[in-house]
Amino acid sequence: MNDDVTLREVRQSDLETFFEDQIDPEATRMAAFPSRDRAAFMAHWEKCMGDPSCILRTVLLGGEVAGNVVSWAQGGEQKVGYWIGRAHWGKGVATAALSQLLATLRVRPLVAHVAKHNVGSIRVLRKCGFTITGEDHASLPDGAIVEDHVMTLFEEAPVDERS
Repeated sequence: MNDDVTLREVRQSDLETFFEDQIDPEATRMAAFPSRDRAAFMAHWEKCMGDPSCILRTVLLGGEVAGNVVSWAQGGEQKVGYWIGRAHWGKGVATAALSQLLATLRVRPLVAHVAKHNVGSIRVLRKCGFTITGEDHASLPDGAIVEDHVMTLFEEAPVDERS
């Protein structure tokens, strides 16, 4: 695991990095989640930051903002998600960040949706104890349909470093 990864509360000053990360075309392709324009992005984060039921953490790598990890209630489920800047992919950042959040977030089950083609993110979720429990799909603004795995964490599980 990456010991240089830490989490802290999201600050307003983090949002510019988050915005830049979510407009990266490769990141949006992997996440199969369309980027937002600046106004929509900032409005979304302001809403989330004002909602005490949302758990929002900035992911730091060696003190540098590397992304975010979040949890929120939706449709009767507790969801979890993360977005790591592409410059930090492949370094264990997502696994370390998610495992740290899971250590403090005791709600179970937790549910994540991940595009079936996002092998890296599926691997992160599996390392953190999530299993594939279903399938879903989403329609993107351009009309494309994205096939998702629904992955669920039912109980606390140790991070599997071997996967």
